[in-house]
Amino acid sequence: MSDVYQTPESNLMQQSDYNDSEYGSIEDAITGNYKFEVGEVISEAWGKTKGFKRIFILALILIIVTQMVVMLVTGIIFNAILDLGIAGALIQQLLLLLVIMPIQMGVFLLGIKRSVNADVNVTSIFNHFDKTLKIFLTMLLMWIILTIGFLLFIIPGIYLSIAYFMAMPLVVEKDMGIWEAMETSRKAITKRWFTMFLYCIVMSIIMFISMIPLGIGLIWTLPMAMIGYAIIYRNMFGINSETLGGDASESYVEADPIVR
Repeated sequence: MSDVYQTPESNLMQQSDYNDSEYGSIEDAITGNYKFEVGEVISEAWGKTKGFKRIFILALILIIVTQMVVMLVTGIIFNAILDLGIAGALIQQLLLLLVIMPIQMGVFLLGIKRSVNADVNVTSIFNHFDKTLKIFLTMLLMWIILTIGFLLFIIPGIYLSIAYFMAMPLVVEKDMGIWEAMETSRKAITKRWFTMFLYCIVMSIIMFISMIPLGIGLIWTLPMAMIGYAIIYRNMFGINSETLGGDASESYVEADPIVR
């Protein structure tokens, strides 16, 4: 634990900076052979926020709308029609979780694509429902283990809450099995655990400060945090070509003249 709507194409075109050999791999990640400096990650993430904010905000709006639709439909079915009471409310929350989690991981993959300046398509956040069960079971197993860890003198829970930081992205982006993803994340992050812990603290402080003026600063810090998360993942494990649509040679970055 040592230190370690299809989005329109704009006129702004640039070459993708993705290179298979430049970033990490699973083997390198497990041995701790990856680049991770807190200041560098935040600086790069901030630089890549420009042009990504509108896409990110649109993705959040789509999540909110989807959540409202699911809540409305399931509420009518389980409460108004079937009148299941508490059981209906629990089923409603479970279904909501099953729908929203794959979309949230789709948003993470937007950050992955932005981390290498690849083409970003906001509708791609709906492309991961085939992994819904794996995502849910990964979250459930993590929750069980973390709960046990926090009950055992708290410190194991704190360690694992950081160590499993990349488990769900590995399930989606690398199509790993549940336990394989959790162990790969744990082994890789353990090599730079304190650096990751510091990153989480620094990013939390930045997010908190950005919320002070009526939350306006979140327009910048939320996409920055997502890109930063993706940059760390990229440096650790690299990115599958399929994630980038099979073509990392060209990218289109949306111009963002309004929100800077």
